[in-house]
Amino acid sequence: MPRKPRVEFEGAIYHIMSRGNRGDAIFLDDKDCETFLDTLDEACTKTGWLVHAFVLMGNHYHLLLETPEANLVVGMKWLQGTYTQRFNSRHKLWGHLLQGRYKALLVDGSGGDYFSAVSSYIHLNPARAKCFDLLEGKLSDFRWSSYPLYLKPAKRPVWLRVDRTLGCLGVQDDTRGRRRFADYMRKRVGEVAGSAQPMEADGSWAGIRRGWCLGSERFREQMLERLETLSGKRESFSGEEVGLHDEGEAEHLLKAGVAVLGMAEPELVALRKGADEKALIAWLLRKHCAVSNAWIAGRLDMGRADCLSRYPKRIEQTEDRELINKREQLRKITRLRD
Repeated sequence: MPRKPRVEFEGAIYHIMSRGNRGDAIFLDDKDCETFLDTLDEACTKTGWLVHAFVLMGNHYHLLLETPEANLVVGMKWLQGTYTQRFNSRHKLWGHLLQGRYKALLVDGSGGDYFSAVSSYIHLNPARAKCFDLLEGKLSDFRWSSYPLYLKPAKRPVWLRVDRTLGCLGVQDDTRGRRRFADYMRKRVGEVAGSAQPMEADGSWAGIRRGWCLGSERFREQMLERLETLSGKRESFSGEEVGLHDEGEAEHLLKAGVAVLGMAEPELVALRKGADEKALIAWLLRKHCAVSNAWIAGRLDMGRADCLSRYPKRIEQTEDRELINKREQLRKITRLRD
């Protein structure tokens, strides 16, 4: 049966959840968690994503994700595929790591209530799973969540945004506001601890766990309209749709990068496939876009796609001062859009 298409649009907010294949663990130790967050960091750099909450839970993970550009599908393909490759390489495994299709619940961010409910649901996962002593321990004792980072601003990655969750509670990102947020979450942990059914401690959680869209009736109608528009454009959705953002962004960066190098595009393409200038542009595109290796290799005339990764790696690891200077000049292009 054809799958429903992913609804993608600028500024969309999703609750993303993905589980290990057959329920198996996808994080075997702290190093795996670190690797996933490093990979998420790269994905956010490539796509411009903002993350409002996350938690890594052994055999699954949750994200409260905002996409300033309509690029959920291609970004998730890169994130999950790259993490799977890194996990399998580290543990000398092969095959699927994640189970089927990731869940992407559309979240209404207009009023705050639905957004806040998902944020709390994600942050309270360790409490529901009893990953710490609910009576003696603290929610911040669980390392692999964004919650401890809400309380320690100096340790936050640039892609983690706390203002929206805090704003839903009417507090600021300052010492007093963070203290009030910690008090609120302590109260919520108490509710989970006192519930006979922790997974149903909050009435809104059923919709988060089972629905496809969480929001007002008007928001739901708007999402259905988007879905119907998509369905009218395709006869089958047996595969995942690819957004147009990434190729457009890649073309923009390619043009800007060639200008920084003081070249014309035909000059660049005419160089040998391993030329430093091509390697620099390939590095720029690999790091800051989610286009495939095949797209980059074809666009720059760099030979086989399965051999492309060696060139950006060379630029990333170079000790050649001239190449380092050119790499940093190219990096400035991407800072202008942040």
